[in-house]
Formats: sequence, structure tokens, C-alpha cells
Amino acid sequence: MPRETQVINGTEYVYEYDSTWNGEKKYGTHKRDYIGKMVEDVFVPNKKYKLQMELDKAKQSGPVAVTSCKRTFYGATALFDTIGEKLGITSDLKKCFPETYTKILSVVYYLILEDRNPLSRFPKWARTHEHPFGANIPSQRSSELFSSINEDAKQQFFCLQSSRRLEKEYLAYDTTSISSYSKLIKQVKYGKNKDHDPLPQINLALVYGEESQFPVYYRKLPGNITDVMTIKKILTDIDFLKLDKVKLVMDRGFYSEANINALYHKHYKFLIAAKTSLKFVQKQLNEVRETMLSRSHYSSKYKLDYYSRMITWHYKETKKRSGMVAAQEKRMYLHLFHNEQQAADDKAAFNNLLDQLEGELLSGSRNPDHESLYSKYYQIQQTPVRGITLTPKQDAINEAKKNYGYFALISNDVKDPLEALRIYRSKDVIEKAFGNLKERLNMRRTSVSSEENLEGKLFVQFVALIYLSYIDKAMHDKNLYKDYTLQELLDELDVIERFEQPGHRHHIGEMTKKQMELYRYLEVEVPS
Repeated sequence: MPRETQVINGTEYVYEYDSTWNGEKKYGTHKRDYIGKMVEDVFVPNKKYKLQMELDKAKQSGPVAVTSCKRTFYGATALFDTIGEKLGITSDLKKCFPETYTKILSVVYYLILEDRNPLSRFPKWARTHEHPFGANIPSQRSSELFSSINEDAKQQFFCLQSSRRLEKEYLAYDTTSISSYSKLIKQVKYGKNKDHDPLPQINLALVYGEESQFPVYYRKLPGNITDVMTIKKILTDIDFLKLDKVKLVMDRGFYSEANINALYHKHYKFLIAAKTSLKFVQKQLNEVRETMLSRSHYSSKYKLDYYSRMITWHYKETKKRSGMVAAQEKRMYLHLFHNEQQAADDKAAFNNLLDQLEGELLSGSRNPDHESLYSKYYQIQQTPVRGITLTPKQDAINEAKKNYGYFALISNDVKDPLEALRIYRSKDVIEKAFGNLKERLNMRRTSVSSEENLEGKLFVQFVALIYLSYIDKAMHDKNLYKDYTLQELLDELDVIERFEQPGHRHHIGEMTKKQMELYRYLEVEVPS
């Protein structure tokens, strides 16, 4: 690229410039980048340009001269290289993090292969594996890497990735809690910990493609924020993805009248579970209980009964300027389901609870947490002669059992109840994703010491999750889990070696027929 210099206050600065001609609009554009300065007729590059020169040198095509023989494990990292190219992860990271993307990829590869091992073991792994950065990343450098991952670049990456895949599919949305030992992170709070850890926590919200089964976006939330409070914020965040049509599927923890109104206001399509105790659900359910248990409303595929109705949602919106409340009727579909096996399980669990309550009352070992249940389900009498006498409140017991086995979904988009059920059940991939994040990527408890490090580490783990999701989906689609766990599959490929010798191109070690078949099952090219 052509260079030019400019003397300012006695210092000669060096620039690269580029001129391009826009044939359609009939005008030229000029771009000039500062790359260094001249010191005693010697060019001294600035830090950014020097790093780019090193990266360009490292990425030169053709054989690279080596001075000694080298032998590294390559099979699994070659798989990741191909997945990264196929999904556009590598190119998107390069656009967003041009100076550090190879480091990010190397840490991602390590996190996937070294199941739950801390980053302090990265140097040992780096010595024996081929990986994008190609060198060691000490603990101090990994902390610097995490703190360098800024919000703008992350958002750009989310947009680039979502534009590659998201068109018409539903987005599954859920949250999980991540316990933390850190006292320096502002969002670490005590809340409802979903893993029952006696530690303060942060919450992580994750958006997942229902069909692609790839993660799309995440955000960190304070640990004391409930699910129902997160919707409006996540809706605002999703706007930046610039999707033409947004469709969300969520569980009943996110249901509230305000949230449904917010979804209508955004013109988003949604499918969300609703409690059967809600008045409008109970009203419809009481009208069709007997009808929906008939043979004509039974699904042999899903082993349950179903019924669907179009109902009216009374939408309300408060105008910002006037403060006036505008009301409008919106169309909504209510899908009702009854699972006989679930009803039996719920009844058995309820009877076990009643047995426990009776045992506590008759033995005089009352549990303070159960006081409301004692009075709700029993008439309790006590006399000096006969002791404690319990009379079950059958009406209350029948009322509790009435809705066992029933559940409801509401949607402003999906008319067919069984299609709604299919979409909703597929959202369990997001819970599996949380499992992968927390367990495999060593995210069950975080011990980073700063906000910047936590944000950066979460992003790197999120990128790793995309790779894991691709492999997991391929293993399910090709029925590979009957022969392998995910770790066993990676181990099978990881032992393939790469050899380098002075004066020769590198070559790949022997591969078994089984290893070559695994690459094909995962729909990637066999390394050569």
C-alpha cells in the first residue's frame, strides 16, 4: 500500500493511504492511516502497525521454514478450524478483534478440549497442540486478553453472527445463575440461586436459535434480578441485532401482563408458557376439561391430550407524553394440554406431602415452614383424652389436584397446538447450553477479580459454546451419542498428529477409518 510522510513540529510521521473509485456513484474515496514515524532515516512502526506486521508474517502462505523437528496434536484443533471457517466465527472475530482474534481462538480451543481445567494449565496444552496463536499465553496475558474485549466489538460480533443464520426461527430465551466468589464485581448479588449454591451470584441471560441450536446473544444481569423483570431489557438489546422478524419462546417464569404487552408493543411474535392458575386460563380450561380428554383430542405422538382456542388479549399501553392508557383487543391463541403420566406423578408427590404433614402433626414435630399447609389441608383438633385428631379438608385437596397434569401455552403466532408444543419442547436446547457453559467450560463458579475480566471471559466462553453447539447438534443428528460421549469423540480426533521437519512442508500423521468417518459425520473435510 502506498506511503506518504508529513512533518509536524519537526517530526516526520508516516502514513499509508488508499484511494478507491466508486463506479456506481462516480466518485473517489481516500483513506489515510498513521503507521509510525521516521527516526534518523529509519522507519519506526507504531504499536498497532508493528503487531499487524507480525500477524501478516505469521499468516504468510506457503511452507514456513522451521529450524527443528516439531510434533503436535492436531486432529481436534483442525476440526475447530474448519467449524470456525464454516460458521464464519473466525472471519467475524478477525473483523471485530483484529489484534487478538488468534489468542481468543486458542483460548476457545483450550476450553473445549480441556474439560473443566483452569486456564493456568494452558502453557502445558499449548506446547503439545497446534492452535491459531501458536504460542503460550501466560496467566497475566490471558487476563489482559479478557480485559481488552470491549463492548462495541462484542456487539459487532453478535450482529455478524446473527445475520448469518437467523431468518425465521424462534429464539429461545432463558436465564441461569452463576455463583461467584468475587466481592469486587458490582452485579454479584444474593438472589434465587438456581443451582442452590450458598453464594452470591450473577445471572446470565442467553438467547438461542430454536432450529439452528446455536447461541445468538447473551447478557450479564445482577444476581437479584428475577426472570420476569428481564424481558423489557432483553427486548431492547435484541433490537441491535437488526432482525426483520423476532419470534421468542420462553417458559412461564417470564410471564406477566406487562411482559405480554411489551411483546405486543414491539410487534414480536411469541410463544410462552402460562400458569394454569391464571384466571383467563382457568376460565377456558373449565369449559373444555371433559371435551379435551376425548379420543379426538389425543396425540399418540406426544402421548397427551390437547385443545386450542383463539382468545382476546386486552392490550394496554401507557402513552409517554400524555400518560394516557390506550386499550386495544389483540388476538391470541391459548393451547391447553393434559399429560396423564404427569398427573399421576403429581398426585403421587402430593400424597407423599400429605403423608409427611400428617406424620409431623401426629408426632408433635411441626415444621414452621409447613404451618400454612397444615391449616390449608387439615382440620386439627386436640383433646387431653384422644390427643390430636386430623380431618382432611377434602375440598381443598380436590382443588389442589384439579389441575395436575395440565399445562398451557399462549402465542400470538402459532395456531396449531401440536406445532406450538414442538417448538416449546425444542427450547430445552437452551437448558442444555447452560449445562455446557457451566460444566464443560468451567463456569459453575466464577472467581475473576474484575468486571473487565469477567466480561471478557464470558465472551470467550460464549464463542466456545457456539463450537460445542455445532458438535452437539451433529452428534444428535448422526446418532453418534450411542457410541461416544462428546469428550470421547474429541479425544478420538485429538490424538491425530502434525509433523514438521526443516526444509519440508508439514504433514499429517496416520488416520484410522473411524477417525475419517467422524470428520464426515461432523460435515467437515478430513485434514490433509
